[in-house]
This record gives sequence, C-alpha cells and structure tokens, in this order.
Amino acid sequence: MKMKSILPCPLLIALAAILSFPSIPSAQTIHVDANPASSTNHFKPNETLGAGVDRIPVEAIDHDLIQPNLDRALAAGWQPVTYRQNTELTIEAWHWNPQGTWSEPGEKGYFVGSATPGEPIRYSYGYPLSHRGFTRNDGTPDAGYSRLTDGDETTYWKSNPYLTERFTGESDSLHPQWIIIDLSQIQLVDTIRIVWAEPFATQFIVQRWESDRDPMHEPTHGVWQSFPLGAIEHGKGGSEILRLSPTPMPVRYLRILMSASSNTCGSPKPSDPRACVGYAIRELYLGTSSADGLLHDILRHVPDQEQTTTYCSSVDPWHQATDLITTRQAQVGFDIFYNSGVTRGLPAMIPVAMIYDTPENAVAEIAYLKNRKYPVSYIEMGEESDGQYFTPEDYGALYVQWATALHKLDPSLKLGGPSFEGVNSDILTFPDPQGNASWTNRFIQYLKSHGRLKDLAFFSFEHYPYDPCRIPWGSLYDEPQLVSHIMQVWREDGVPKDVPFFITESNLSSSASETYMDIFSALWLGDYIGSFLSAGGNAVYYFHYLPLPIEHGCNDSPGTFGLLSVDRHYEIQQPLAQFFASQLINLDWVLPGGQQHDVYPARSDIYDDASHALVTAYALKRPDGQWSLLLVNRDQSNDYKVKIAFDHLTGETPSSFVGPVEISIFGKSQYLWHPAITRPVGHAETPRQPSVVAETAGNADPDGPILRLTRTADANTSYDVPAASIVVIHGSAHE
Repeated sequence: MKMKSILPCPLLIALAAILSFPSIPSAQTIHVDANPASSTNHFKPNETLGAGVDRIPVEAIDHDLIQPNLDRALAAGWQPVTYRQNTELTIEAWHWNPQGTWSEPGEKGYFVGSATPGEPIRYSYGYPLSHRGFTRNDGTPDAGYSRLTDGDETTYWKSNPYLTERFTGESDSLHPQWIIIDLSQIQLVDTIRIVWAEPFATQFIVQRWESDRDPMHEPTHGVWQSFPLGAIEHGKGGSEILRLSPTPMPVRYLRILMSASSNTCGSPKPSDPRACVGYAIRELYLGTSSADGLLHDILRHVPDQEQTTTYCSSVDPWHQATDLITTRQAQVGFDIFYNSGVTRGLPAMIPVAMIYDTPENAVAEIAYLKNRKYPVSYIEMGEESDGQYFTPEDYGALYVQWATALHKLDPSLKLGGPSFEGVNSDILTFPDPQGNASWTNRFIQYLKSHGRLKDLAFFSFEHYPYDPCRIPWGSLYDEPQLVSHIMQVWREDGVPKDVPFFITESNLSSSASETYMDIFSALWLGDYIGSFLSAGGNAVYYFHYLPLPIEHGCNDSPGTFGLLSVDRHYEIQQPLAQFFASQLINLDWVLPGGQQHDVYPARSDIYDDASHALVTAYALKRPDGQWSLLLVNRDQSNDYKVKIAFDHLTGETPSSFVGPVEISIFGKSQYLWHPAITRPVGHAETPRQPSVVAETAGNADPDGPILRLTRTADANTSYDVPAASIVVIHGSAHE
C-alpha cells in the first residue's frame, strides 16, 4: 500500500531543498576579550617567529642559499633562524670545521675544530662513531649497525668517558651504563658470553624484562628482573661465559647494567685517559648451554640492520677520518650560513654537539663564531637526547660540563635544551629508586641538586604532533590542546616559570607525505602557531626553511618538508600550502620586525555536535594600534559568516571593527593539491629502487595567490570564512 504524505506540498519542497543543498549558516560571532588585563602573552616577531635549516644535500646548499631560491624562501616571512644539528640523531661526531686537530696520530681519536678563521666553511660533515652500540634508535631507525653483534671481535662498543667519575666528579654507580638486547620474539635463555674489551665492568647485573611491552618506548610498563645467577660482583673481563639461571627462562629483552669499571687500559697503554674509563664490549653471545658446557648462540651476528638488535646508554665519541661515509649530505658551513642572507642579519640559535662530542670542540665552535663576529642568540645543547635513550642524569652530567666550559669562554652565553623529539605527553624513562620516571623532572632536579639551574636559559623541544602515516582530517581538532598541554606538562615537571619555552623545530609529523602539500597542512600551521603563542610560548621555528625535493614519503606518498617544490636541478617549481600559511602569519597577522605584539584570548561559537570548535580564532593587538585576527576554518565542507565582537574594550558594550579593514583569505579557491600518480614495483627495476615510484609529479592548481580585500566595517559587518581556509582580518576597533 502506498503511503500518503501528511505534509503539505510546499513544506515537502522546502524540506527537500534543505536536505539537497548545503546550508550557509547565518552570521555567528568571534569574541575577543580585549581587556588589557586578559592578555595572555606578548612577543616580537623577529625574536619569536622563525624557521630551521638542517643538514641537507650539498646540492641544496649550493642552490638554496643563493638567488633566486633564497629570496623565494625568505618571502615566507620567517625571521630568526635556528641551525639544526642532525649528526647526533645519526650517532655521528660533528666536524663543524673540517680543519682541526685529532687527539691521536693517524687522524683518529677526538676531533676539535679550529677556532681560528681561515678559508670560509662551506660544508661540514658527520663522522659515524667507531664504537657504536646501537643497531637503531629513534634518531637513526634504519641505517648503520651495532658493534656488539656485528660478528667482528676486533670492533667494540664503548660507553661515553664523560659520564665517568673522572669527568662528572660523581661515583660511576650514579651513572650506570647499560646494553639492551632485543631478541624480536621470546626465546629460552640460560647462558651469556660477554667478550670484554678494556676497560670492563667489575660489577654488573644481567636482567630480563618482565612485560610484553617494549621497554624502549614504554619503560614504565614492566620491570627489569635480575636472572637468578645474574649479579656479578667481581668481573674479570676477557671472554666471560656466565650461567644466568639453572634452567632456561623465556626472554625477549635482556639488559646488562654496569655500575663499576676496571678503569684499565688496552695494550699498548694509550696516553689519553678517556680510553681507560667506562665500559667496552667486543661481542655478545646469548642462548642455552648443554651438558658438555657448550653455548648454543641464538644471536644474529652481521654488520647490518639484520643483526640482533642492541641498544646502549651512551657511545664514546672517539672516531677516525676513515669513518666518513659520504659528503653528499652536509651541515651548512657556518660562513655560508651567516653570509648568505638566510639569517636576515639577526642573531641565530646555534647548536653544539654534546651527546657524541667533547666540551673542547663545543668551546672551539663558539669561539670561531665569536672570532668571525657572527651574532648568536642562544645555544642549544645536544639534539634529541630522548631519541638516543639518554637518561636525564647522564644528559644533566654532560650539560653541566659543557655549560662550565662554555661559560668560561663567555659567561653571557644563553644555553638551553634538551631539544626533545616531538611528543604530546610527558617523556618517561626507567624509574629511579624513588619510582620517578619523568625525564624532565629528573633533569631539572639534577641541575637543582648541582646548583646549576641558572645555566638553563631556555627549555627547548620539537613539535611533530601526528603519528606518521596516520593523519585523518579530524586530527586538526587536536592541535590547540596538544601544544598547550605539553607546555603545561613541562611546567608541572618543574621547569621554572621564568624559563622560556622554545619549539626549535616543528611540522606535521616526523615523516613527509602528500599531507604536507595539501591545504590541511596550512590550516594546521595557522592553528599551531596561534595556539602556541596564546598558551604562552616564547619562540617557535618552522621546519624546513629552504626548498627541498619531493621525496618518497609516508604510506609511499611523495612529500616534502619544504615550503617550495623544486625539480632535480633545484629550480623552484611552485609554492606549497605552508608557504601561503607562513605569509599569512608573518606578513598579514603580525607586523614584521622588532616591535611588541600582545596576544588576547579569542573564541568562536561555531561547534559541531561533538564539541569540536570548527573555527578557531587568535587575536593580536599590533604595535600600529590595529587589532589582527587569525581565523582557521577546520570544517572542510562548510563556509561560515562571522561577526567580530571585542568585549571589554571600552566598556560593557562590545566593540567591532570600524572603518577600513584588510582581509586576507587562503582556502580551496586559492589552492588545491593534485597528488602524484604512483605505481607499485614488485621487484626493483634499478638498484635500490623503492617499492612504489611516482610516474608523475604532483602539483597545485590553483596555486595562490592569497586573496586580499579591503572593506569598510561597522558593527553590522559580517566576514566570510570559507571552508578549509585561513582568514586574517586587521583594522581598528572602536565602540
């Protein structure tokens, strides 16, 4: 039976129209709390809004730091520059100056660059460490190998000598060193063979991890339990076979925890005391024993990533000239960096290597910059110590030594760190005896207990909020809370309120992909910068400033960290989404230069049913007296009209923009990314070819420009905020 509608025909037609076409909501309101007492922050753009320059291909250095590429990059508007130090991520010693002195004859030992200016430094390189104990870590997940399971007993791992009593002034038991073996799956184990080099551990414990979680990334979700026979009080060195338990035990992760050293030297006795402190192991063997006393080894011994994985607490920065693998990638030479114009003549944040270096080399580096009269704003101490699995006490011990040496050179130097990896929650490490697992809290406590908190002039961390390969559109809603939350975590961990927060490197994720070129990335950047400053952040650096080629990215999706796409000859092809977002932030929202901007709270009343703010707002009072609003419409489907209300500006009645206002819009009508066409490769057609290759290059069409308008505003004016767009509005406001 056919049902009859009980609705009148005109109403049916109206309902059909509503269901068939997206509606444009009536004007809603952006509220700005304009009370001067409500201001949440203030900043100067030429000290606060910057970008980073990393280790890049030498071809990029040759092309990007000259015209026309340099001016195209500078047109994004970022002002101060942070020089990123990549060598510590890859477990390398940084020769910031190729000219220098080795501690031993034959170009080996510890290298100190020359502080005396000579020929301009164009490139500088990282030298892989000879005594590496990592198969991989969070900084270098897929290259190099550990000397602990490389099948060669003439090579060895050695711990960092600067973590020993000779240099820390503290008992070695306060800085225990460790090796962790990952068997990849549970295996039955009862015997280990350790082939020690010099020096060796006289006191150590062999332990197993009691949990099905990964101790390197979830260190509080399990405990290290000693094997029944795993405690050694009088180690003798040499090739030591140790029965760990009467019967085989199930193990996936095994740790050797070393707390006292023989402090002995190899033969012939070296003249450098750094060779005679800490711990050194040539090779590890692990498995079960049979009745005839033979060890049946289950480890894979090969100088490649296929070896049985090992991790370590530290690595001796000793190396030799022959360790250099390639000169195709380089850190930008300091003379090219400062003289190219990329710094705009502003003081730059400069790193010193610390995790895999010596204090003498750090001092020589800064002395060189001073001798060249290059301006330095801040010095960042080491790079991503958490990704190298450094303990907070070990990082603190190095920090104190480096700070002592650098402040002897110049007491006014502003030092900081620890340059954390991009994280969204507190960084945890293996709990100390009191059960404290907070990395930051323990680092701050270490500085306090040594009377050295004054040496922490800033607290630095990176911001890569999204997991690689997993970035849905809805994750845009998370950003304001992510960055404000992590800053609150650091404060709760004990970072003093007078220590500023610097995000010294940032973008969507640690791996590039198509998302980086999509308008999604522009919306994220606007939201991120606005929320960071609104939450009280002090300086932020976008990554990466200079153009880079589109590369094989996450999910086999081509991507780039650069603001501009280039071809194989580094000729710029076109600006990308974040280039335009950068211009909106740096050239429209703020006034470039060194005058103070005041940040005020702002909010919209546009929400979905899940309480997501669909439009976010960030308000500034600029030094020219104008109010400037940065609006981000994170709704990719719907346009909105908004009115602007300045509450508490001159009284209880809200004020509005009046007179001429400048409006800048960047949305889908200005930019649309068309991804590359890719195809699978079942078996490589050429050596080392990836499993997916791009047959065509992606491109943006349209590709800007930003739409800029001038309107005359009054209390009744509403403003268009298109779907998936950033809008900047600035002008004067009166009652």
